[in-house]
Amino acid sequence: MSNLPEPAPVVRLPDGTYAYADHLPAPIQPAPVPQVIHQHIHQAPPDRTVQRIALGSGIGAGTVAAGVYFGPLLVGALTAIAANLALLAFLAVAMTWGVVSVVKSIGGTDGANAAKNVGKAAKGLRRR
Repeated sequence: MSNLPEPAPVVRLPDGTYAYADHLPAPIQPAPVPQVIHQHIHQAPPDRTVQRIALGSGIGAGTVAAGVYFGPLLVGALTAIAANLALLAFLAVAMTWGVVSVVKSIGGTDGANAAKNVGKAAKGLRRR
């Protein structure tokens, strides 16, 4: 008995040379066919309706760029104006309430009548 491994079988290659069977090159396999992947992205494209209308009607790119640039600025300015008007309206309501409260507390019967008249006038303005 020998402790040596059993030799691999020897084969004769087509070119006439000999080689061990465990050293043969791997068989050539055909290249895999690329897999087709269908990818559906569900995202709405950006809305460019205004730009399409502008460019379609013969307006130049400068006008479109100005619209894109000044549009958000206009929205910001109108928002700031609305916030200022809301603050002024709040101040007017608070000052009117303060004046009416002071007149009621200090004026006695004349002050109470004046406060009623102011309240009636305010109700009349709200109905219009």
